[in-house]
Amino acid sequence: MKLSTRSRYGVQMMYELAAHYGSEPLVIREIARRQEISEKYLSKLIIPLKAAKLVHSTRGSHGGYTLARDPGQITIREIVEILEGDITPVECVRNSQACGRSGTCPARDIWCRLDDTIYKFLNSITLKDMARDFLKNRSDPTYSI
Repeated sequence: MKLSTRSRYGVQMMYELAAHYGSEPLVIREIARRQEISEKYLSKLIIPLKAAKLVHSTRGSHGGYTLARDPGQITIREIVEILEGDITPVECVRNSQACGRSGTCPARDIWCRLDDTIYKFLNSITLKDMARDFLKNRSDPTYSI
């Protein structure tokens, strides 16, 4: 399984919002500069995150984006699923009707266990965890959680 740039950049953008949680809204331009990602690309990623109510936007001269929930309440799984869609590695895991051999396939149990492991792992990490772990090894005073 390989995650697309959408997920990788989306998680990086959400990290920035988590690192600034509780302070002024961030504009896309600033997030793009900090993460060295195209502003245009981030502008496209913010739309589904906002629609899923993970991000809140504020208009005006002091406007920008903030997390809609506490960083400890947003998992990496949520972000990845919003940006990627279904992250199940093999279609028959969630839909046994997708393959006529689902009941007799010797590999199906492996794919089901892999799906469960991926889901549990990504669901066990919140933005707060990610930011805390990353910041533990840095001494940049512009970030705090």
